[in-house]
Amino acid sequence: MGTSACKKAQVSVDDAEDIVSPTTGMRSQFTLDSIFLYAKQVYLWNEILPSYVEFNPRQKYGAISSDITAFRKELFDISQLKINVATGSPYELPVYFENPKYSYLQPGRSLPGTGAGVLNSGTAVLTSKVITPGNTPVAYLALASFPSLNSSKAALDLAFAEFAVASPKAIVIDLRSNGGGYLETAEYIANLIVPGSLNGKVMYSEVFNAAMQNGTVPILKHQPYLDANGKTTIYNGRNATMADVDYSVAGNTYTFSKKGNLQSIQSIYVIVSAKTASASEMLISCLKPYFDVKLIGEKTYGKPVGFFGINIDQYSVYPSSFLIKNANGWSDYFTGMQPDVTVKGVDNPVLGDPDELCLNAALSLINGTKKLAASKLATTDKITNVKADILQVNNIESVMLENRLRLRK
Repeated sequence: MGTSACKKAQVSVDDAEDIVSPTTGMRSQFTLDSIFLYAKQVYLWNEILPSYVEFNPRQKYGAISSDITAFRKELFDISQLKINVATGSPYELPVYFENPKYSYLQPGRSLPGTGAGVLNSGTAVLTSKVITPGNTPVAYLALASFPSLNSSKAALDLAFAEFAVASPKAIVIDLRSNGGGYLETAEYIANLIVPGSLNGKVMYSEVFNAAMQNGTVPILKHQPYLDANGKTTIYNGRNATMADVDYSVAGNTYTFSKKGNLQSIQSIYVIVSAKTASASEMLISCLKPYFDVKLIGEKTYGKPVGFFGINIDQYSVYPSSFLIKNANGWSDYFTGMQPDVTVKGVDNPVLGDPDELCLNAALSLINGTKKLAASKLATTDKITNVKADILQVNNIESVMLENRLRLRK
């Protein structure tokens, strides 16, 4: 750990709860303090955290030789305290050794209130076509990810214009390799799918902890609120901070606004896998209250949470901060969404080929030649994705907010 001594500058005494953290110490000790104190106010399940004195981060992690190892160990321990009573395991059960399923910490500083820019360019569309099994047109759309809307809107508009001409009643959305990305793009796709009759209906809400909703998170005054260009914003005659953001449910509820001319979709079939995560799962969830949605493939990753970056010294910390709930208030897919039809796909499938295993299963359901059977996959919290896949899911999640946080009016 670092050895230089200094006075505390990252978090003031006034921000602590009943027992304050020390005001002097090493730089690394203040970082350990700050990770806990921010979690105490911002973490989604903050009610489970003990007092600072009981947790005692300096004593617990001060002997670990590498700073970042100590910081990540602390965040991991925080993430394991809240137990999912349905499974008996932590909500953030690690996907690989001592790495939380959702929260993470990395070197470098984020831009608070903005996206991290992981997926600024590229197109979402891998393949789009109208398939006609028998006399019934079916729309098929394979999406690689959800890059920025600016880079993918043209391809999406073209695909859905072609779908509108065919007036299909069913659409197959292939998300088997889609780890997520920009929520704005996922929302746009949802608005291309739904009929105009859903305008104004709830798509989804982001639900923060009670303190965040009530605006009683003074520690966030140390985090500047920046606009989409990374510039400070004036609020009530001063520079805005993340404590000025509206974290209420009403202020973070998003509604449908129809895009394009497709009005005929009645049922939705989604091809999924363990790599289907985050904004991909949000897209599935937000459509469920309004459509007959069937999943084909393998259980999804399970990520109904989001977060924003918190800068602590030279690190960015992303503690799980809100639940993503659909119009029915549903967000309980922490262990993944189970498929209605379990199909073990192959590596590098020919996307859009009616004979490809997963698409063939979807088309068989649409044509009525295949009946639904209970999924055979065991329900478990243990995700076996390789480390690279999990890192991709976490890194993509860092663009989930894209400057969507809004200041209180």
